[in-house]
Amino acid sequence: MTSKKSSRAGLMALAFGILLGIILSVGVYGTAYAQAPAAPAAAAAPATPSAPPPACANDPDPKKAVLEKCTPNSGDTAWMLTSVALVLMMTVPGLGLFYGGMVRKKNVGDTVMTSFAVTCLITILYSVVTYSLAFTSGGPFIGGLSRAFLQGILSDISNGTGTPNALAPTIPETVYLCFQMTFAIITPALIAGAFAERMKFSAMLWFIGLWAIVVYAPVAHWVWGADGFMSNGNSDAMFKVLDFAGGTVVHINAGVAGLVCAICLGKRKDIGPPHNMVLTFIGAALLWVGWFGFNAGSAVTAGMQAGMAMTVTQIATAVAGFVWMLVEWAHRGKPTVIGLASGAVAGLVAITPASGYVGPVGSMVIGTAAGIVCYWGVTGLKKLHGIDDALDCFGVHAVGGIVGALLTGVFAISEYGGTSGLIEGNVAALINQFKGVAVVIVYDAVVSLILLKIIDAVIGLRVSEETEREGLDLALHGEVVQ
Repeated sequence: MTSKKSSRAGLMALAFGILLGIILSVGVYGTAYAQAPAAPAAAAAPATPSAPPPACANDPDPKKAVLEKCTPNSGDTAWMLTSVALVLMMTVPGLGLFYGGMVRKKNVGDTVMTSFAVTCLITILYSVVTYSLAFTSGGPFIGGLSRAFLQGILSDISNGTGTPNALAPTIPETVYLCFQMTFAIITPALIAGAFAERMKFSAMLWFIGLWAIVVYAPVAHWVWGADGFMSNGNSDAMFKVLDFAGGTVVHINAGVAGLVCAICLGKRKDIGPPHNMVLTFIGAALLWVGWFGFNAGSAVTAGMQAGMAMTVTQIATAVAGFVWMLVEWAHRGKPTVIGLASGAVAGLVAITPASGYVGPVGSMVIGTAAGIVCYWGVTGLKKLHGIDDALDCFGVHAVGGIVGALLTGVFAISEYGGTSGLIEGNVAALINQFKGVAVVIVYDAVVSLILLKIIDAVIGLRVSEETEREGLDLALHGEVVQ
């Protein structure tokens, strides 16, 4: 009875928070768009043809680039619109199917619903505050509130002009914010792989929502923000981390939080084999296709860097999947569908931070390392720490992200990404990668632990033994897969 009351209280508090946010957004919207008093009518002037608006970022020098009331590049915009759809597809349905096939049948509904619910929740929070905190200028550690509730965005269709985000100067800000929204969605959704089959749905929503604001937003700002303290694009950064598409921001971040979740929740009472490898195969295939938007889209232009990012993504993924299959075959005597799919995902993870900086040879090395090291991560390392990381969130995403981040500092080529790595004599690049990885791991682990302890004290984290035995689908959602 106490558990039911606390669960209902948690849901009521969550509903109240969402309602309050909507009310506040209406107030802000009304204030931002209130019309100023009409100015006295001026005398009619002779009609003169107006000059067309300038093209956005029509000068290669950032200091001279046009970033206000300009016309976006249609080619870049078309590619980025496509990338938004590709990356959203990675979470729904890609990740939902990938994880859903690996759990037991009695928990598959809860698993796929988690991906869908996270997509909805993060979209709301991102629109209210996360985008502004992560991707507007504020300070070295957090952005400002100039885009809270997405206010102040110029998108004037009457003359085809807008004011882009300086991080993506050739596309409408609306497209850039949607692109980054899909990253903000999949990152916490990945965490669910660690706590699958035993976390309360209400506790999951609270943790994911708070984590997105106090962990994801600051880390994204540190690494990608214009004034982030370890942003490669910030000339005043304390040190510069190379993370083209999310090795630290997405994968290490999610993997470490997942490990902390698994520690706080404890082991599952009983463990069974994956119930449907075909779902996992379909999910992995969707992730692979969607990842082209993830990595090549992070160029935010339809140019050469996007082309190279797409090329190395394909190569690294194929190499990692094939190497994992061979290692598993040698180790266990049989190659498996789940193993091949996991190897491909490990390759995708590892090439993510490097995709805009390395060439084909570097991607082959990264893919090989990912296939070997991540296989060890979900077998040998998992046995060493003894933590029930249910679907190997840490072993694939954190371990793969670390491998990729460090090897980016080794194989970065100035011709491809504008920055040299150790292979071209830049030792500092590798040192900075170590620093960035360490900072993200420590911050993420500490804050995630604090959030989980607070939520556990208020509403509890874990379902009852009876619920776990019965299955989360029926007990929490009243649905079952036939």
